[in-house]
Amino acid sequence: MPRRSRPDPADDTQVRLDREDPYLRVLCVNVYVRDQDKSLRFFLDKLGFRLMVDQNYESAGRWLAVSPPDGHTVLALVTPKKKSEEYKLIGKSRHTVFVTENVIAKFEEWQKRGVKFHHPPQTTLFGGVFTRFDDLDGNCFMLVGYDDFVREIEAQRSAAAEKLEAERRTAQELEIAKRVQARLFPQKLPSMQTLEYAGVCVQAREVGGDYYDFLNLGRDRLGIVIGDTSGKGIGAALLMANLQANLRSQSATALGQPQQFLQSVNQLFYENTNESNYATLCFAEYDDRSHRLRYSNCGHYSPILLRKDGSVDRLDSTATVLGLFPQWQTTVEHRTLASGDILSMFTDGITEAFSDDGEEFGEDRLLDVLRNCRDLPPQGIVDVVVNEVRRFSPSEQGDDITLIVAKCKPQGDRG
Repeated sequence: MPRRSRPDPADDTQVRLDREDPYLRVLCVNVYVRDQDKSLRFFLDKLGFRLMVDQNYESAGRWLAVSPPDGHTVLALVTPKKKSEEYKLIGKSRHTVFVTENVIAKFEEWQKRGVKFHHPPQTTLFGGVFTRFDDLDGNCFMLVGYDDFVREIEAQRSAAAEKLEAERRTAQELEIAKRVQARLFPQKLPSMQTLEYAGVCVQAREVGGDYYDFLNLGRDRLGIVIGDTSGKGIGAALLMANLQANLRSQSATALGQPQQFLQSVNQLFYENTNESNYATLCFAEYDDRSHRLRYSNCGHYSPILLRKDGSVDRLDSTATVLGLFPQWQTTVEHRTLASGDILSMFTDGITEAFSDDGEEFGEDRLLDVLRNCRDLPPQGIVDVVVNEVRRFSPSEQGDDITLIVAKCKPQGDRG
């Protein structure tokens, strides 16, 4: 079966939406020619047509088809066998009509390229304009134009221009949103004597719903936050901005009353979002003097605490997600970090990244990467993990990749 040109889905004139009758349009018109290659050059070079099909078939021979630059009906350039009935039809085609919005302009353009016209463009009784021309074999084609067609083309151009302008505005607004959201991520890293840390968010779209933050809680305390809001794109980005604003506005209570702090964040998030919106969140508070880490995990992926001796401690959930319930409670768990311990907090864009074979990156692979590069500083570990995820999943990124790595400094490296 010869290949067919596919209709442009953006052209709404191609498909009737009512489905009252089965869809039907002209696919192909046969034109019999002596030399397919010479005829091909005529249609491509002189008329500006496109090559649609050029294939050889054992039973039918070479099937060569061209199409005008605008439209989907194709001309099949057929070289029939000598002494066949079709061979007698070479140069006899008289019934193919091309339509254009400016016959005179096409006439002048094609005439300069050597196309032989029967006469200059003429006006018809119904107000249209037409002329005729021949191909290399004497097949005759008509070129016509009429006011209704011109108006139709102009309407389509106007609609296309409006669509392009809307797309341009959308792209501009997304770029502004991207710049605004970038400012919501931490711009400064509070200095810690015993902890070095780094974070990154690589968004799958212009904007996204992943969030991480580093909060200066005072009295040598650092707040470490990672979260993921429901949804994708602009909707998720708005939720992320809402969550960030709630966290930062309530962070003054985090030091002494972490449970009350998170309850306030949940209440605000619940009141200011739709009933189906939610966010996973892990909040950790690090004490630079005691090396103690207090955390609440609100339905988020369990952060990994890779100890210096190679053992693994997971910071599992202490509460459900934020934003779904007005009455919400959490507990606070404690860990103590020792020199060389590495804390990794991440979103599903890392562990649920898929290879081309459909395999997940997974937590075990993340642990292997952390173990292999544990001697690097946190920023170096972050870079290695992100590069490994991208290498493992080279196709289009499906979700935001967000990662925090914090490392307890060796005794001699503390300022």
